[in-house]
Amino acid sequence: MATGGCFDVLHDGHRQLLEAARAMGDCLIVLLNSDASVARLKGPNRPLVPQVQRAAMLAAFSCVDSVLVFDEDTPTELLERVRPHVWVKGGDYGAIELPETAVVQRHGGQLVVGPYLEGVSTSELIERAVAGRVMQS
Repeated sequence: MATGGCFDVLHDGHRQLLEAARAMGDCLIVLLNSDASVARLKGPNRPLVPQVQRAAMLAAFSCVDSVLVFDEDTPTELLERVRPHVWVKGGDYGAIELPETAVVQRHGGQLVVGPYLEGVSTSELIERAVAGRVMQS
């Protein structure tokens, strides 16, 4: 099993995705966008949390077996080496054609869309913090 992303400002949606991905197999590798990669994808004010800290936080989850950092905009090069049987992405990617799908499928793997917790994306959390809005439970 493998999953990947920026994981900037970890939240409960990330936890749910990681636990769901790990439940699909006996090992979970997280492919983490480097700081430079996050800045290119999300803008010059991101990431908020440096890659060393993001990697340490991810590795602290008992469901995560390994964290690998990549500098490219997509993890396709790293997926060529890791070759997971299952590549898990969050539900917010459900309707998007992912560049990594072809790599995973070429090596006999499959893409699985994991859970998505509405209203707790990193972007939404940042927007609420900037606006001074409190999340309602």
